[in-house]
Amino acid sequence: MQELLYLVHRIPYPPNKGDKIRSYHLLRHLSERYRVHLGTFIDDENDRKYLAKVRNLCGETCFLDLHPKVARLRSLRGLFSGQPLSLPYYRDKRLQAWVSNILGTRPVRDALIFSSAMAQYVSHASHVRRTMDFVDIDSDKWMQYAATTSWPMSWIYQRESRLLLGYERQVVRDFDSATFVSEAEADLFKQLAPEAAAKVTYFNNGVDADYFSPQNIYANPYPTGTSILIFIGAMDYWANIDAVEWFARSVFPAISAQLPKVEFYIVGARPTATVTALAALPGVTVTGSVPDVRPYLAHASLAVAPLRIARGIQNKVLEAMAMEKIVIASPQAVEGISASPDQELVVANDESEFVSRIITLLQCVPNRALGRAARARVLKDYSWNESLGRIDTLLSQPQTS
Repeated sequence: MQELLYLVHRIPYPPNKGDKIRSYHLLRHLSERYRVHLGTFIDDENDRKYLAKVRNLCGETCFLDLHPKVARLRSLRGLFSGQPLSLPYYRDKRLQAWVSNILGTRPVRDALIFSSAMAQYVSHASHVRRTMDFVDIDSDKWMQYAATTSWPMSWIYQRESRLLLGYERQVVRDFDSATFVSEAEADLFKQLAPEAAAKVTYFNNGVDADYFSPQNIYANPYPTGTSILIFIGAMDYWANIDAVEWFARSVFPAISAQLPKVEFYIVGARPTATVTALAALPGVTVTGSVPDVRPYLAHASLAVAPLRIARGIQNKVLEAMAMEKIVIASPQAVEGISASPDQELVVANDESEFVSRIITLLQCVPNRALGRAARARVLKDYSWNESLGRIDTLLSQPQTS
């Protein structure tokens, strides 16, 4: 069996948030074809209980603790070295030593790197075929953050965007190939780095359509006699925080004024103080972590994705579509999803459109055809087996760099 080095910025389990869903399915797929040597960080102590499960999919492993507060302080070195802050944030001499040992002692021919900051560990490993899974264009995401904040943070985010884009372009020049989470994301990067366009491709995220199936039966977690709008996501992630705060404060009050029995549920782990405070608003519930999001999806009236900052593909949208839920989303939230507006999901451009379209949808007879069409789209275009076949094709090509 061939051997492969796989570096991931966060332990690829459990698959309960966007990056972990993709990195886990990649690991599981690769483990069927390669002896995978995994190097990764643990930034949540709760994830330690999954180490054995991850090890079972791997050959050699290196799990290192990453304390976010310490890493943020370490990242400030980038201000003095002219580097993007993301690089010192994830820099660790122990991981570098482990990578060097693996590449020096094991017959590794391929390295797959997940997230741009991890590329620094194989920057000089030109003797192996290196594939970079950027997933999203992180540099563009930092630019979006800059547009939503004031100085001095806006300056820091603009700096990060500029320097990180330079680093992303360098990585693609040095590596053999680079992938993104959607065709739209890949096309945008080709515009930002035209010199590397020939090396850039994509593979979609997938959905476990059997797990997220509308045929499964669940107890109703909601109060009787209510209509539920649901948002699901990791609630310590800035883009999700911004989305639910905007929706709860600027959109939902106008909906509940006309439809008093409508409630807004925010479902997801690690809610920040900003998110928790939203539970004080009338009709808003913040659940925190739940054992299974599917009962909440199954019994919700509508799934909302009012993201104003977004890149790539939103798994929360695909999972709701797989369960035949009508999803009403911002253009940013559906940018990388090949679904037809008003036929497979609903797009709202601003506050007034969210209000009017949600009220219309809640007052009408449920549109079962739209929900069925949504699931059909997921089954057609977002199967993990089909998506990950593109990685097999990449790894079978000759080395170019």
